[in-house]
Amino acid sequence: MDELLKRTATRMTGRERRQFQADVTRTLCGGSPRQAERRFGWGRDTVRAGLGEASTGIRCVENFAARGRPRVEDADAPLAADIRAIVEPQTHADPELKTPRVYTNLSAREVLALLRERNGSSTDRLPSERTMRDILNRMGYRLRRLQKAKPIRKTAATDAIFANIHAVRSAAAADPGTLEISIDTKAKVSEGEYSRGGKNPDRCGRDGDPGMGP
Repeated sequence: MDELLKRTATRMTGRERRQFQADVTRTLCGGSPRQAERRFGWGRDTVRAGLGEASTGIRCVENFAARGRPRVEDADAPLAADIRAIVEPQTHADPELKTPRVYTNLSAREVLALLRERNGSSTDRLPSERTMRDILNRMGYRLRRLQKAKPIRKTAATDAIFANIHAVRSAAAADPGTLEISIDTKAKVSEGEYSRGGKNPDRCGRDGDPGMGP
């Protein structure tokens, strides 16, 4: 029976567990938290809190966020300050201002190397590369390599091509026997009955039509 009660308590959390432990303590241990600790292995402070909640009707508020191991940047404030001093000069904001994130061109490995070189930080104090990557992400830094030079969109023959076009258009405009037609190459236009309706100009016609093919 005691093992059953222990397993049942482990399946509960927070106030529900404290209420269960308080009920068992009152029923089987005479309301003594110390006896419940010896018999079931429950912390007597937790049992005492459950008994207090049951007698007063006041619920204790759990602070689950304070549990666990603190973050490295929170536990070691000087290390966080050293990281900011190294990363901040190599950061830039989002060019389109769509996000508050700050981008840097330093990787976690480079930050660790700079910490060892500039500040003489010992290896025991510094986190691993994977942990440093998580620290940089939590501090709001994202890795993005800076683009040193934009690719050249204008080729060397661009000016010569447009000069040739302007010369041909000038000659055509001066010739009364030349008809100039403007064509938008980006738009899709119908050029006849063979352009739509599932017919291909390179094939023979259908339904007795000769078509354009052989």
